[in-house]
Amino acid sequence: MSTLKNKVQLIGNVGNAPEVKALDGGKKVANFSMATNEFYKNSKGEKEQNTEWHNIVAWGKLAEIVEQFVGKGKEVAIEGKLASRSYETKEGEKRYVTEVVASEILLLGIKGE
Repeated sequence: MSTLKNKVQLIGNVGNAPEVKALDGGKKVANFSMATNEFYKNSKGEKEQNTEWHNIVAWGKLAEIVEQFVGKGKEVAIEGKLASRSYETKEGEKRYVTEVVASEILLLGIKGE
């Protein structure tokens, strides 16, 4: 079990157009949301869908790939790790965020879509 690490794998659809920023020194960061869907049957035997939303962050060359090829609605596979951080709003409220920091992104779906 010592070989298991902080690793996340998700397949889903991009929820919004990625927001890409160039930082000092030219390094880029991309942020976008992603929805994963789970289907199951309820107690009445009816098909139900549960959607979970994830915040994705990509850095460097991966951010450039996201900027060029990833758009709202695109199906993607993400591999990365979970990272938690906190920040303060303009109103002084402390907020906590858990994000998936991507190490790999695979574009899925139909070629040329």
